[in-house]
Parts: sequence; structure tokens; C-alpha cells
Amino acid sequence: MSQRRDVFEYALLRVVPRVERGEMFNAGVLVYCRAKSFVAARTHLDEAKLKVLDPRADVTGVRAALRAVEGVCGGGDAAGQAAGDDAGRRFRWLVAPRSTVVQPGPVHTGLTADPQAEIERLLDLLVR
Repeated sequence: MSQRRDVFEYALLRVVPRVERGEMFNAGVLVYCRAKSFVAARTHLDEAKLKVLDPRADVTGVRAALRAVEGVCGGGDAAGQAAGDDAGRRFRWLVAPRSTVVQPGPVHTGLTADPQAEIERLLDLLVR
């Protein structure tokens, strides 16, 4: 018997060191599965890529921005004002377009039996 698979949504987190140039690279992935009330982010910052695109980039600031996304996903005190929001609302807030150094990409969908495993698979496939 096959395992039940649920719809999930995901978006890549992109680092855009110099917004005016539009150059970017993937540094994380957000996954949301409504059926499991699951939202999480995993990140991996390639400092060498960052420095190639902008030798003066604020590596510490970019890392802090990526950690903040992970914190919002986790809820609780680390989520700040979003602490009381449900998983879907936190995901929608995080994927809203913004013009900052860390930006969400478009939202994509798929099917998964294990959202936690899916986030690791996507991180390996699309970020590392």
C-alpha cells in the first residue's frame, strides 16, 4: 500500500547582494504543507559565491537574514510579530515579494509524504 502524499508548496530563498544588478543565487528553501500544518526553512550560504557577486557584501547580515526566515518558520519567540500566526500565514508572509538582499522566489507545488524529508531533498537539489 502506498503512503499518503499531500500537496506542498515551496519557494527558494535567493541572495541578491546588489539589488540594482539583479544577480542572485539560491541560499535556502521554504516548504509549506497545509495538511500537516508544516512550515520550515533550511538555508545554506555559499560565501564564495556571495563574495564573487559583491566583494564588500555583509556576510554576517546575510546570515542573520537567512536565520530570521528560519526563525519565523519555527514560530515562538524567534518569529517575532508572526509568533501567533499559523503555518500558512507565516509561509505567505515569507514568500511575499520584497526588494532586499534575501528574497523569495516564485512558489511551486508538489506532492510529498514527508515534508521534512522534502525540504532536505530540495536543499540538496537546488541550493547546495
